[in-house]
Amino acid sequence: MIELERVVVTGMGTVNPLGTNITQFWDNIKAGVSGVGPITKFDTTDYPAKIAGEVRDFDPSDLLDRKETRSMADFTKFAVHAAVQAMQQAGLDNGGYDPYRSGVYLGNGIGGFEVVEENLAKLFERGPHAVAPLTIPKLISNEAAGNIAIHYNFKGPCHTTVTACASGTDAIGAAFNAIRFGQVDVALSGGTEAAITKLSVAGFCRLQALATKYNDTPQIASRPFDKERDGFVMGEGAGMLVLESLSHAKARGAVILGEIAGYSMTCDAFHVTAPNPDGEGAARAMKAALEMAGIKPEEVDYINAHGTSTAANDSMETKAIKSVFGSHAYNLKVSSTKSMTSHLIAAAGAVEAIVCMLAIRDQYFPCTLNLTNIDSECDLDYVPNQGRDGIIRYAMSNSLGFGGHNGVLVFKAYTPL
Repeated sequence: MIELERVVVTGMGTVNPLGTNITQFWDNIKAGVSGVGPITKFDTTDYPAKIAGEVRDFDPSDLLDRKETRSMADFTKFAVHAAVQAMQQAGLDNGGYDPYRSGVYLGNGIGGFEVVEENLAKLFERGPHAVAPLTIPKLISNEAAGNIAIHYNFKGPCHTTVTACASGTDAIGAAFNAIRFGQVDVALSGGTEAAITKLSVAGFCRLQALATKYNDTPQIASRPFDKERDGFVMGEGAGMLVLESLSHAKARGAVILGEIAGYSMTCDAFHVTAPNPDGEGAARAMKAALEMAGIKPEEVDYINAHGTSTAANDSMETKAIKSVFGSHAYNLKVSSTKSMTSHLIAAAGAVEAIVCMLAIRDQYFPCTLNLTNIDSECDLDYVPNQGRDGIIRYAMSNSLGFGGHNGVLVFKAYTPL
């Protein structure tokens, strides 16, 4: 029988609408700051939705070589920058790992959409010879993972997960399992997305999925579980974690930030965009993650909900939580930090995994911002508008994506045996 490795987190990094490093990001989460504002990347005159969570004041050259970034689309820049942050915190930026036992597991949704749009315009206006030579290697979804592997000479698995809004969570889950079963010792894992583009926003507008009611007051537009919500707010960014086997981390004297205790993924097999309203698929994923972690439902004190600020998601997820946790659902704290970050699509689960790690570290429940008129179908403690101190033994992170993809991670503080 294979003896399963424990999986610990030794480094974290992020680029998102609330900050371009972990400290700035977490300070803004605890302060209840919204990262949503008017879209500045293109003219939104003809768009019903005119707001998003854009990454601002981001200079990739503070950690990356300018020449290196010329061949990268935005989603890749976000991911590599966050990966460097994580490796620096882990103390692995200058080595200390076997390249052949190190891998990259990254979630992404739509790759370099801005590259597609820019070069389609050139093609239609001036013909095929006007298309940039690096168009393909910049736009395809695997290139962020590939660039990270090249940057650190990681020669083990290099894997890209595409499960819509569950991509970041599922990528971390894949890395977690690879380490558990001894396939790698070190993994850089997370999610990245740069979907605030003309075509992407237009497409989500046509689906009537985006918030449009609060264009003039963007900071209150993302309002999960609130009766006045009218859709999600598009965001962008990346979250990256360094995962290691406990034996590898201990052997090199690493500072251990926390531990991943469980993971599960399921599919609704119901609809290409809508979740199953009974929450059955999400509930199965939560139950299986708890079983892998070897814990009882009442040991979970905090859930970072998928909480998109849509009627279809929020009521369904609440129902799923109640079906899994029973009466304990009313004792634990549930919050959606998308109320502050906006919805980072493939990066959402990775950034929210970081939130769970920091929540356990600080014993702090982040709030759900803009929750002023709770939907009657959403009757749990969503930590409205102001975060709270409290005891967090285990934290769960839910990610539920288009296509019926459900991914769930369970985190805990690291404790030596």
